[in-house]
Amino acid sequence: MYAIVDCNNFYASCERVFHPEFIGKPIVVLSNNDGCVIARSEEVKELGIAMGNPEFKIRDDLKRLNVKVFSSNYALYGDLSNRVMIILKQFSPNVEIYSIDEAFINFEGMSVGDYQYCGFQMKERLQKWLGLPVSIGFAPTKVLSKIANKIAKKFPDRTKSVYIIDSEEKRIKALKWTKIQDVWGIGFRLSKKLIARNVMTAFDFVQPEQENWIKREMGVVGLRLKNELEGKSVLEFDEPRVSKKSIAITRSFESKLSSFDDLKERISTFATICAEKLRKQNTCCYTVIVFIKKDKYQNSSQRYYYSMMETLPFASNSNITISNLAIKMMKQMYEPNQKYQKGGVIVTQIIPQDAKQFHLFEEENPKHQKLMEVMDYLHKKMGQRKIRLGNQDLQRTWKMRQNHLSKNFTTDINDIIEVQCK
Repeated sequence: MYAIVDCNNFYASCERVFHPEFIGKPIVVLSNNDGCVIARSEEVKELGIAMGNPEFKIRDDLKRLNVKVFSSNYALYGDLSNRVMIILKQFSPNVEIYSIDEAFINFEGMSVGDYQYCGFQMKERLQKWLGLPVSIGFAPTKVLSKIANKIAKKFPDRTKSVYIIDSEEKRIKALKWTKIQDVWGIGFRLSKKLIARNVMTAFDFVQPEQENWIKREMGVVGLRLKNELEGKSVLEFDEPRVSKKSIAITRSFESKLSSFDDLKERISTFATICAEKLRKQNTCCYTVIVFIKKDKYQNSSQRYYYSMMETLPFASNSNITISNLAIKMMKQMYEPNQKYQKGGVIVTQIIPQDAKQFHLFEEENPKHQKLMEVMDYLHKKMGQRKIRLGNQDLQRTWKMRQNHLSKNFTTDINDIIEVQCK
């Protein structure tokens, strides 16, 4: 049996944990630089404010409807997400983190007498310990558990936010209820093709007459999806990945940058964060990609996006090496008196650190590794990025518009809530 636990309106719910005065009131959370709506409370959905709306276009509506606006606080959301996953592992060691607010749980080999009771326990513990509302779906396969979760979320009063597909009758009823475009793994284009074939629901999809079309148009992926919907578990339970194939740090700037030194500082910061992430997963990279993007609306030429890629002669995870290479590439792309609105650094060709090969004629300065170890130790002890390269801003790492930012209640000692006990 599988379960998927999904935190309801996660970003908005995280803000409400520390601002309980907004429980039951409309809330939106904005993307980086306070750009677009990326999270909405149920009250906002009822007001008709759509996901992805640019804030400047709906600013007057938000004020008129008395909607509370928050800037995205990923340090807070990431920490609460980590706490959610730790709690879920108390119910099963087999937890697959699917996204920041979702996780699959595999109960294979475990003796669970009552899944309904187990679901209520999970829900109650997450609500009591973290203050986060969740919906939970149980089913024999991962795809069916996604459908069960959708039913739990759609009918919270009837299901109490926990729903189990544990019989053939429930499975068929759930498939008939689920629109084909809502099936996990069916994208927009594919759903249009299926609807054109009069396949309107998940139940229509699993009918025998559709099998040849599924084989031809969707291949093995489609057949696996069909098996999952029929209650046959074929999707593997993913173990946590040891490392990523690439790491990207990209951001829009707080304001348009035209100074070389300002742009250099941003690119150096992005490069050092990539290096930190490499060391955190015990890996090194060979290739570094840098891009900068002009404001295309204030750019006289047609070209506004520039990127370069270079490969190091040796694998590295040093802040100094990766930053110097990124700045070198940025210098070649930079044009004076132009306004740049976005930049980024991507590292790829990643290998495990213990598989790094040493070269006879060209190798990284051996002092770098010792220096990086000391920096990582001090960051762990004193807080992130207390020590930086000389060309970085010593005060701010992320320079974005965040006019509605809440405090880092769980990750910054200065923001921890104080409680007076009398």
